[in-house]
Amino acid sequence: MYSLACTLAVGGIALTFLPFWRHAAWWVRIWEFPRLQLVGLMVIAVVLRAASGTLYGWKDLLLGAGLALALFAQAAAIAPFTPFWRRQVLRSRRPRSERSLSLVAVNVLMDNREVGRLKRSLERMAPDIVLAVETDTWWAQQLAEMLSCTHPHVLSCPLGNTYGMVLRSRLPFVDQSLSFLLKDGIPSMRVGVRLDSGAIVDLWGVHPEPPSPTEAPTSLSRDAELILVARAIEARRRHGDERPVIVMGDLNDVAWSRTTRAFLRLSQLVDPRVGRGFYNSFHAGIWPLRWPLDHVFHSPDFVLRRLRRLPAFGSDHFPIMVELDHAPRAKTHQTPDPPRLEDRAIAAETVAAAREEAASELPLGRALDV
Repeated sequence: MYSLACTLAVGGIALTFLPFWRHAAWWVRIWEFPRLQLVGLMVIAVVLRAASGTLYGWKDLLLGAGLALALFAQAAAIAPFTPFWRRQVLRSRRPRSERSLSLVAVNVLMDNREVGRLKRSLERMAPDIVLAVETDTWWAQQLAEMLSCTHPHVLSCPLGNTYGMVLRSRLPFVDQSLSFLLKDGIPSMRVGVRLDSGAIVDLWGVHPEPPSPTEAPTSLSRDAELILVARAIEARRRHGDERPVIVMGDLNDVAWSRTTRAFLRLSQLVDPRVGRGFYNSFHAGIWPLRWPLDHVFHSPDFVLRRLRRLPAFGSDHFPIMVELDHAPRAKTHQTPDPPRLEDRAIAAETVAAAREEAASELPLGRALDV
């Protein structure tokens, strides 16, 4: 029992601190995901060690200190996503109005063919906007059959490589663009959506590559795509564009990761989950291995009406629904985290390395106005 406790403890400590190494390899960055699971592993190690009864002097002291530091590091990362933390986004108490906007982000899982449960969820929730990723031609047709009457405005890029994307909206688009920021097979979207109030919202849809042995050997592509979106948002503001902003999609990154937090600082967006909960969206079929990969971030001139994880429907992701109210006065009460001194330098290095990596695989990205 003592040997097992030590093995679990050393493994938990090592995997906790491995992502602190600023290395882009998938086998390093992947350990940013299972923070709760690693906490559970180390708690089991503590229980087993206490049950074994035998004391081994300095070895136990060293192991205990390592466990304490690792548990503190994990708690510091996930604490903002618990109800004990101060909420970053205020709650709206007003009835739904022409300033309200509801959105669903869903990864359909390209090979999944269970449409019925997703259709029922969308009919029940009646979102204004649906962003679906991993959409091939078959899924684009299914979404058209489901939503063409209620959501006639569409930007669609179905692909058979699991990076297809379809955006359907009840509200009209005033402009739209489809971009391939790093690789031709991985699109992102930006549309200007006109609310019923007349306000125009810049909505971005993203689904970068995950760092994994079967997808991308490093996190560079994912990290750089998020940085490029943040830079684009920042540049539009710098040129006088005061539109409110929403970024949504399957980011293939967890809410507490170094990359996601840097993205929020650079883009000056806020996360409605802070102070509310994890809202784990992946993996829908394996409950012990769940973390938040699907996100809706927004500028501080929105307040939150509702945040929900919708029921499973056959995909490995749960759909995430967010309902917001456009409230320009809220900016004075909701402050994004400011950029750190090192953010821009690290961002520049990441984008340069990702472009070099992408150039060795595919032509550099392009942007299309459609």
